[in-house]
Amino acid sequence: MTSADVDAESNPYLRDPPTDFEDAETLSREEAESQAELLREAIREHDHRYYVEAEPLISDAAYDALFSRLVALEGTFDLDTTNSPTSRVGGEPIEALETVEHVAPMLSIDQSTDAADLREFDERVRREVGDVAYVCEPKFDGLSIEIVYEDGAFVRAATRGDGQRGDDVSAQVKTIPTVPLSLRGDYPDQLAVRGEVYMPKPDFSDLNARRVEAGEDPFANPRNAAAGTLRNLDPSVVADRPLAVFFYDILGSSATPDSQWESLDHLRDWGLRVADRIERVEDVEGAVDYRNRMQDARDDLDYEIDGTVIKVDSRAARDELGTKSRSVRWAFAYKFPARHEVTTIRDIVVQVGRTGRLTPVAILDPVDVGGVTVSRATLHNPDEIDELGVAVDDRVRIKRAGDVIPQVVEVVEDAGGSYDFPDECPVCGSQVDRDGPLAFCSGGLSCPAQREASIGHFAIKGAMDIDGLGEERVSQLVEAGLVETVADLYDLTVSDLTELERWGETSAQNLVDAIESSKVPSLDSFLVGLSIPEVGEATARALAREFGSIDGFPIGEDVSASDFDEFESRLTTVADVGETVARRVRDFFENKNNRAVIRSLLDHGVEPEPVETGGDELAGLTFVVTGSLAVSRSAVSELVESHGGNVTGSVSGNTDYLVIGENPGQSKRDDADENDVPTLTEAEFEELLAEYGVSYPPE
Repeated sequence: MTSADVDAESNPYLRDPPTDFEDAETLSREEAESQAELLREAIREHDHRYYVEAEPLISDAAYDALFSRLVALEGTFDLDTTNSPTSRVGGEPIEALETVEHVAPMLSIDQSTDAADLREFDERVRREVGDVAYVCEPKFDGLSIEIVYEDGAFVRAATRGDGQRGDDVSAQVKTIPTVPLSLRGDYPDQLAVRGEVYMPKPDFSDLNARRVEAGEDPFANPRNAAAGTLRNLDPSVVADRPLAVFFYDILGSSATPDSQWESLDHLRDWGLRVADRIERVEDVEGAVDYRNRMQDARDDLDYEIDGTVIKVDSRAARDELGTKSRSVRWAFAYKFPARHEVTTIRDIVVQVGRTGRLTPVAILDPVDVGGVTVSRATLHNPDEIDELGVAVDDRVRIKRAGDVIPQVVEVVEDAGGSYDFPDECPVCGSQVDRDGPLAFCSGGLSCPAQREASIGHFAIKGAMDIDGLGEERVSQLVEAGLVETVADLYDLTVSDLTELERWGETSAQNLVDAIESSKVPSLDSFLVGLSIPEVGEATARALAREFGSIDGFPIGEDVSASDFDEFESRLTTVADVGETVARRVRDFFENKNNRAVIRSLLDHGVEPEPVETGGDELAGLTFVVTGSLAVSRSAVSELVESHGGNVTGSVSGNTDYLVIGENPGQSKRDDADENDVPTLTEAEFEELLAEYGVSYPPE
């Protein structure tokens, strides 16, 4: 579909527009609709010329007159304002941010400040797909966003979230001037793009000055200002703040270009703002040079960057390289070194995380580090405190790791004191257990600090998947005394929720329904939701296969020490569970408070589904898959694992077979050769499974 450029001859509001309008009420509805459409068309063009091309055609006063006229016409004749430029002023506050699925996964990028790591990335790329060109882009220090267009019209915007799902911030993003509500040129019918929301540095300074004058706390840095603004539930507040967007990738399209360089050209043609400091280079040394030049120029830019991103240009090569579970294999972030400053530690406090881990934090005399005021820095764990010799009143060197997380690097002036790590949890008073360099509160889910975080984790996708139960809502429920453990979620009623601020009947009923629908999770999702230390999705699946049902775990009120010894011994036989993980899992179930919460969940009607296995036909066999098969990688894993086998992500001496599909990567084949691992085509894989009595492909 095509949106033609605005023609000055057919649209009188493009150049030297008239601004002296007759009263809107004197027009017929047909005349008003016609004039409003011309005004929308012209204002969109003026927005593009001003915000994207930085070449305005008319004065600000003339633009304001056209905009005011459009507002008057839409109001007088009750015209549809969907995706009209007037919708940028922001609508009514919304109750909460809903969660939406992304069109395509928004994966992360491996990163390093070391040029050797970038060259290693280049060597792997060339080993697997041959020589490639790279597109080098600034690594914006903002908030990643997905925006979806259908038939050229803005439909939806969402934050990155967990990469699969994010918060719906459509109402907020529509107010950002650099986001077109209608595409230009020859755009595809369906389009999802990725960009970065940021706050320009000059505008950030002005905003903070206004906040200080108004008696409000200033934002710590432009990224925090952008993130906080975008998640504000009142779009009119967002409209008043100076956000902007750069676009840099196509996530999904009915017509995908053949290269990244082409993609950027298309984004520009469609009216989407692309950074001008982007280059295409022929080799990795060109990428190194680009990063070094950008580091020299970073302070002259009006937006924050913390490095550069190097992307394989060819789309075909990208597809062949593929992705990992959380990151792409065709791009690399070459970061700038962290900036350092010296300040004084005034106190050390200990924070308690979701899994009970205790993290010491240094409270500092505020110091500017790379343009950001830093007053707190992580000390990671008790061993690091001992290794650094850190104590209150010491002068220390601070750096922002990745230009984001402040941490203490070294003591530069010892004040002569020492710091003793607490033996009791600072929140609940429970004994602190040490596990190597780490410290953990033994209070489990009864510890208030762990409680709130564990409730939020319980609801995420991959765990119980309770839509609408985000961090802010969890905090509100805990503060109101409605929820103390995850089991209390199943007691919530609509009337409980509607008595709280920002809850309506609809949102309350939606949450109650979502909680009710979560009562029959898979066993592995249930285990993920319990916040067991060291247990992510992969380990949870392995535990679910091993123990079969929740009754296979020691959850009774009275469980003997010998029972736990047997449990831990069995844990160590599970694939991907070593001694450390086994000990952490045992510790979790040995805590009587944790077992009480699990029993309470079951009493509330939560019934984790037992794992159905097809048998042990493939017991002892480990497979690795590379390339594309007739079915998805997850379907292959589920089939093999349901019959007692294992599917892992990398080839080693423990691998029995490497299954090779279409467009396979070279590295796994090289590893198979090195470890003498037999390789199978998909047809040979099917034949092998048939020999064991397993049908492939799965239905």
